[in-house]
Amino acid sequence: MKGEKLLHKLTDKFDINFGDIPKRDNDDFREAVVASLKNKSRIGAFFGHLLANNNVDIIAILIPENKNHIEIIRTEICNSYHAITHDIPSAHLFEREIAEQWGIFPEAHPWLKPIRFHKSYRDSHNFFYDPDKTEILPSFTDFFRVEGEEIHEVAVGPVHAGIIEPGHFRFQCYGENVFHLEISLGYQHRGIEKALAGGPDKRSMHLIETAAGDTTIGHTTTYCKIIESLSNINISPKADAVRCIALELERLANHTGDLGALAADVGFLPTASYCGRLRGDLLNLTAYICGNRFGRGIVRPGGVAFDIDELTALNLSNRLLTIFKDLKNAINLMLDTASVMARFEETGKLSKNMAETLGLVGVAARACGIDTDIRKQFPTKIQTKFPFNNPPVCKTGDVYARAYQRWFEIQESMEFISKLLKEQFDGKLIEENWELQPNRLALSLVEGWRGQICHVAITDNNGKFACYKIVDPSFHNWTGLAIALRNQQISDFPLCNKSFNLSYCGHDL
Repeated sequence: MKGEKLLHKLTDKFDINFGDIPKRDNDDFREAVVASLKNKSRIGAFFGHLLANNNVDIIAILIPENKNHIEIIRTEICNSYHAITHDIPSAHLFEREIAEQWGIFPEAHPWLKPIRFHKSYRDSHNFFYDPDKTEILPSFTDFFRVEGEEIHEVAVGPVHAGIIEPGHFRFQCYGENVFHLEISLGYQHRGIEKALAGGPDKRSMHLIETAAGDTTIGHTTTYCKIIESLSNINISPKADAVRCIALELERLANHTGDLGALAADVGFLPTASYCGRLRGDLLNLTAYICGNRFGRGIVRPGGVAFDIDELTALNLSNRLLTIFKDLKNAINLMLDTASVMARFEETGKLSKNMAETLGLVGVAARACGIDTDIRKQFPTKIQTKFPFNNPPVCKTGDVYARAYQRWFEIQESMEFISKLLKEQFDGKLIEENWELQPNRLALSLVEGWRGQICHVAITDNNGKFACYKIVDPSFHNWTGLAIALRNQQISDFPLCNKSFNLSYCGHDL
């Protein structure tokens, strides 16, 4: 199949007979993936799937820029292949993950270190624990070092103040200036992907809803589209509208909370206080629909479990207007304050070229001038009828850009929800009878509040999950935070960190 491309038109979900995906030889696989990514595609997913012969299928899901199709590239590997990270830096975490999970050695990978610190899922291929490999592989406690008489290290975490999740940050500094930051996660690894294999079953929805707790709506919507694709179910306009409203309420609450946290990090208490309260008000709107502030229980395979009737829609609209009025005052007060702007501007800056090289998604990418949004590229029918504009509005790639992009998206989400609440949509809430087709690969994409969420499922002969892959937007963006800290003052780390606000557990699935 050398040179052949397998392109598939994608709306917001997709499935194909798994056997129809051609297998390339290892070298052709590498060449095809590198060529596609150099041609402005981005990685949706890049993962391994264990075969009956104990070899591993490596599957790359690639998303061409501003097009409505995807590219699937596949190869079978036993022990090793030539890494693509030297040519495509955005692949480096994906290749480290494949090495750790399946004991496949990506030759010439520049920093092949475990990312979650667990043994290989293939017991006979566990080279991270092989003492003969210690000279060529970083150990679990090795960190990249900058040498020099006046260079010093600062280690932060994994235990942090407050209630944030665990993660270790190792800074290489010259005085207060950061030369290099290495981020080591894995403390939140719960084995969710491995636990989903053999499903769907009674625990599957719970696992998905808690994959990244602040993105419950985003991940459950992506999962349900997988189920619906494999079951040939098309949800009703009413169910689609409720999902879209819930997804934007989740975006509103998190963007509001982030803007308040940014204000707190620079000691601007008026906006910090207001946004903290307003985030709670927005979470309560989701609870008003389904009884849970984080949206658990609302999105289900085949549709939704809760309706938004006329009275509920009217009350939501009125409360949103009140919240937006207060939010506008609080955010504009912060963005119009010179002392705040002095901290935000030119801090944690990334160029558009660097963001593209690292494969950033979501707010972090748009703040660098990259026009990427699943709601525009692969919209649902409701998102097609009520389209998002959502261009990058501030392209400087610094803390200010990431803050202002959030404020712009808050305004767009408010307008979108207001339009939907004024409409009446037809159809039943949920189709409860579904059965997955066997031997299929299904893919779904959703623009969560952090960015692109990608789920991929492969079913076995019985229509059960043989493999389930989740790629949270944080997996794409953690390296962006590390690079943004270079040549910054170490005291700016909390501010930069909050401007990305990435998920530890979303990385450690």
